[in-house]
Amino acid sequence: MTDAEGPPGRHADLPGVKLWFTDSGGDAPPVVLLHPNTGTSAIWAKQVPALVAAGFRAIAFDRRGWGRSLAQPETGTQPGSIAEDLDALADHLRLARFHLVGVAGGGFAALDYASWRPDRVLSLTVAASNGQFSEPDLQAIYARLTPPEFKALPGVLREVGATFRALDPEGTAQWVAIERTAQQQGATAQPLRSPNTYAKLAAILCPVMVMAAGADLYAPPALMRIWAAHLPRHDWHVLPETGHAINWEQPEAFNARLLDFLQAAKV
Repeated sequence: MTDAEGPPGRHADLPGVKLWFTDSGGDAPPVVLLHPNTGTSAIWAKQVPALVAAGFRAIAFDRRGWGRSLAQPETGTQPGSIAEDLDALADHLRLARFHLVGVAGGGFAALDYASWRPDRVLSLTVAASNGQFSEPDLQAIYARLTPPEFKALPGVLREVGATFRALDPEGTAQWVAIERTAQQQGATAQPLRSPNTYAKLAAILCPVMVMAAGADLYAPPALMRIWAAHLPRHDWHVLPETGHAINWEQPEAFNARLLDFLQAAKV
């Protein structure tokens, strides 16, 4: 995210990483945004202004090995986990509790964190995410959805919906530009702190919203319903004609549902 698109960013010296983050600041209820595997904190450019205008403090960071965050082997074990980096950032910013939002790969980490640190999470939103569960039934579905022929396609065809690609070539080009510079060359993807399982979902007692994308090739609504059914409670929404890049493709609809949910869960 550039300074023109949102709050200026800076590095936090945390165990094992100089973590790049943006923070709108202030005393408003904080919302932490976890980006997908094909993005960085820049992917939230269409959400941050809406969150701030609605009275929230918006915080986003580049995960270790992505964007401007720099792994620091001399200060901590590598590659660490996204959940632990998030917890260290929350300590750094003195966030006692916060709302947590994760899209796609960010949803994996959001589920991992919310089950580990329920004391810190006011609410949880997971959108367009298969959840990276270790459950055998979902593993079989993942394999059917992503055969080698699918994985060989360019990222923009796998992740960005056909409607958006057809109608918004400029927005598609911007997404591609972010995706091409997201993961640093040779960077190791961070594992979950512990495998995501149906049993872990039972520990998530805060308000939860699960938002699916109707044209998502990675995490279609039918898949997301399977794991969401194991949450103690959740709100369910589907955005039609939207691909995996849900918050980028339909920011107005995404923001409206997110803000309605956050206002209801606001403490």
